Amino acid sequence: QVQLVESGGGLVQAGGSLSLSCAASGSIFRPNRMGWYRQAPGKQRELVADITSGNRSKYTDSVKGRFTIGRDNLKNTVYLQMNSLKSEDTAVYYCNLDMSPYGDNYWGQGTQVTVSS
Repeated sequence: QVQLVESGGGLVQAGGSLSLSCAASGSIFRPNRMGWYRQAPGKQRELVADITSGNRSKYTDSVKGRFTIGRDNLKNTVYLQMNSLKSEDTAVYYCNLDMSPYGDNYWGQGTQVTVSS
């Protein structure tokens, strides 16, 4: 069984920083894509950032210049460094591993990020 375990969520003041980590375990195949999504109550889940096993990354416009995604292929771990946090960033953040078309898609359990104003 493939598992994704997120860590690093919590409460932070606006303007502060927070780092998220997601460690994948099990049968991990490359190439793959890992990413971070977020969902606020009553809202659609949205892509925040993702990164391929070849280290090609992309970001949604609202976090460009503030967030940085990275990964360690040896540890099968993806990171999200979040700076200059805003109250609008408050959401549950989910880690995703996509091994399509030859493998499956997996999700972490989610970690709460709360930014106080």
